[in-house]
Amino acid sequence: MGLLDSMFFCLPLGSIADAFTDSTLPGKLIVIVLFIGSAGAWTIMWTKFVQLRFASLSTEDFLDAFRAERNPTALFTKREEYPGSPLNTIYKAGCTALGGELQAHGIDPNDLLMGRLTSDARHLSLNQLETLRSVVDRNVADEALQLEDQMGLLATAVSAAPFLGLLGTVWGVMDAFNGMAQSGNAALNAVAPGISGALLTTIIGLLVALPSMIGYNLLSARIRRISVQMDNFGQEFISSVQNTYVIEG
Repeated sequence: MGLLDSMFFCLPLGSIADAFTDSTLPGKLIVIVLFIGSAGAWTIMWTKFVQLRFASLSTEDFLDAFRAERNPTALFTKREEYPGSPLNTIYKAGCTALGGELQAHGIDPNDLLMGRLTSDARHLSLNQLETLRSVVDRNVADEALQLEDQMGLLATAVSAAPFLGLLGTVWGVMDAFNGMAQSGNAALNAVAPGISGALLTTIIGLLVALPSMIGYNLLSARIRRISVQMDNFGQEFISSVQNTYVIEG
């Protein structure tokens, strides 16, 4: 039992607690701010990871279902839903816009919903196709913004945490040397506690920045992958609509 107790007290947690106690008020405030920032960064990383993983799985299911149909509006007419997938939102906006363009030719858009239009029904002009393409592109951009939501806060934690920690260290070292000058005692044991407390902010800043940087890079890679899928699907959907509904000639 004595060995376990000695091992426990050798852990750096005790040193960190002592350093926090010896740090100045500005240093303690900076450490508290960094801890709050760390909690926020971990919350963002976890929620975004769950969101993006669910979006990736739902997107794969949607693409499999869409490519299994011959008509580009088949999933829309069947009212199939793939919640969490940005492609599903883009697809529904595109089909709704398609119904509006067909209505310009006196066709009831409900026929699209009920699946009454055949693959031989070509009613759209190239100008209307470009209008539809603009709607799809706009929704792709909107969904990309949704995927990027809160990533700016995570990037701020990556860049700001080390500098905030450095600020606390410089401030603490300055106070330690100022106290040494006022007391006239240049012994190491007189300034060591203050310097230890000052260096604590740099350690905490790095402990906040490093996980945030790794999480940011991993999440950014997932966002890029889904964004590429959105762009590719937008082109695939427009091409399929062109082959099915655009007037040849």
